Amino acid sequence: MAAPGCCSLSAAFQEHLRRLGLQDFPCGLGSWNKSRFDARVSPRRGRPGLRADPAGQEEAMLLGEESPEALMELLSDWHSPWALPPDSSPQDQHLREMAVLAPELVRGSNVFQVLRSLRIVGKGVEEVDEGLLQLQQLEELILSANRISRITSANLPWTLKVLELCCNAVADLQDLCTQPPPELQHLGLGYNRLCGPSQDKYLTADFWPNLVSLDLSFNNFTDLLGLVSQLSSLQKLRVLVLQGNPLALVPTYRGFVVDSLPKLSVLDDIHIGPDERHQFHSLARQPELIRSEARVVVSIGEIKGVPDPSARQQLEAGSEAPVITYSYCVTYEFAEGEEIEDGSSTEVTKIHQSPVAATLDVDSSANDAGESKGQQEPAATEEPQAHSAKVFVTPGKPWADTIDCSYRKEHTAKDLVGLKSYLAAGTIVSVVEEKVLSWPVDADPEENTVMKGKARRGLQKDGAKVPVPREKQNKKKKKKEKPCELRSDPPIRRTLGTGRVTLETLLATEDLVATLCDFGILITEQPLQPPSLEEKVRSNWKKGKDKSKKPKAEREGQASWKTTASAKGKRKNKDSAELEEGGGLQPVSLTVQFQMQLLRWPSAAGTQSQESVAMAVGKTQ
Repeated sequence: MAAPGCCSLSAAFQEHLRRLGLQDFPCGLGSWNKSRFDARVSPRRGRPGLRADPAGQEEAMLLGEESPEALMELLSDWHSPWALPPDSSPQDQHLREMAVLAPELVRGSNVFQVLRSLRIVGKGVEEVDEGLLQLQQLEELILSANRISRITSANLPWTLKVLELCCNAVADLQDLCTQPPPELQHLGLGYNRLCGPSQDKYLTADFWPNLVSLDLSFNNFTDLLGLVSQLSSLQKLRVLVLQGNPLALVPTYRGFVVDSLPKLSVLDDIHIGPDERHQFHSLARQPELIRSEARVVVSIGEIKGVPDPSARQQLEAGSEAPVITYSYCVTYEFAEGEEIEDGSSTEVTKIHQSPVAATLDVDSSANDAGESKGQQEPAATEEPQAHSAKVFVTPGKPWADTIDCSYRKEHTAKDLVGLKSYLAAGTIVSVVEEKVLSWPVDADPEENTVMKGKARRGLQKDGAKVPVPREKQNKKKKKKEKPCELRSDPPIRRTLGTGRVTLETLLATEDLVATLCDFGILITEQPLQPPSLEEKVRSNWKKGKDKSKKPKAEREGQASWKTTASAKGKRKNKDSAELEEGGGLQPVSLTVQFQMQLLRWPSAAGTQSQESVAMAVGKTQ
């Protein structure tokens, strides 16, 4: 029996029967149908509760009773308060109909002799206890989405043909395979915690001689050769699901399974046709081609919606202002444990993260190719799935309306379990701006002293300048034309947008995830505008003396300014009117094109040939 405080299958089953209300209206026996189920049996029809004379039957109907048709309608009409929920099983509906037409068959322990199918889903069941043996006719048992970690075959009826344990916590098959139901045809173990190769030995014909369908999806099987070797003993196996396991990420996975199990009809919900069998013929005889690694290609295309940084640069006018340069790059995460085979210029840095990341802080130590290091800070989640990853950075590109990264990198992942966790969690993609300030290098202090002394000696006593020879003037002019040497500050990096890209489909049968990451419209602070010409003139005017005492040239200059300012104002109003008439410029969202492809051997599509497979083999070697 179940331990105290543990939710057993028997307890969940009794609660399920209570919710079905097999003894309550409109089911069961009661004042609503009592006259139909008395001790006498009709000699004509042989059914309890029906008198031989129809007229007598109507006389026996008590006031307030309901006809069987009316009671059945209450069960079938979805507007009825007694109707079953839409997700109820056909077995539940059958039991309730039986409780209306023949309530004695489902009273007490009689219901155990009637049940052929039992579906207890998402009820927190932790143990399959011996109470299940009372269901002596049970053929289908569905216990998905519970908390079962171990299941003892001694508590399973031998009549079982279908056993579904999807979405539980099963990590060991030893107890299940002690005395398994001999007639079992389908075994569902998807989304559990099974790992190979210790569990591979329990998946043979010695334990499941009549198995036709097997679901092992989304576990942690890694040994493709070992698992397929055990499954080959299942002579009746026709349907197999292995997607979601680390071994399914290997490029040769599908071809090897198809050729190794010639009687298989469906693999990962995809039918195996003659063309595919011919395409992968003899692959099972070449185990040396099966490498325990996955190959993934990441491509990053265009960035759009980055604000023009030139508006900020205009504020830095003057000789003392720095030279400001901007560049833009994209960062993304990839699973740790990848092997870098090529001479890629992208630099990687180890990080630790949870499924949802909060911020991205790019380190300031980067090389000239736009490479930088990153660190991802974990954020609180309900169920953290910590995994290790690295941040990759595309080379920096200057600003443009459309920034084309033209980035492509092939990753080779050796840690298949880590790659599976990474794909399940998704990747973080960010657009990063790098700002570099460059300042003029100050002259040497001694040189400054010498230059200042020469300048003082070049003045006459009355303060007038001593004429400088033309040769020295030309030499001085050439010296001024020499480009100024600049020193650069450490780069300042700012994340413009960041988001998560879902990659779970790569764990199934999809090979490509292509998406447009949309980070929304960037809201930037309005830069401070430099003082206008009018403000400068007014400021100078206040510093001067009375307007009448100013020189004529200055008065003429002021009048000229008024004319220019008036013309500029008219032009500005005209431009504003044209902008309003055209509807104005619409803001553009910050977007980046992101694509990740899992390289697999070409599947049978009717156009692939063995030459294409040979090319794929050459690429993997």
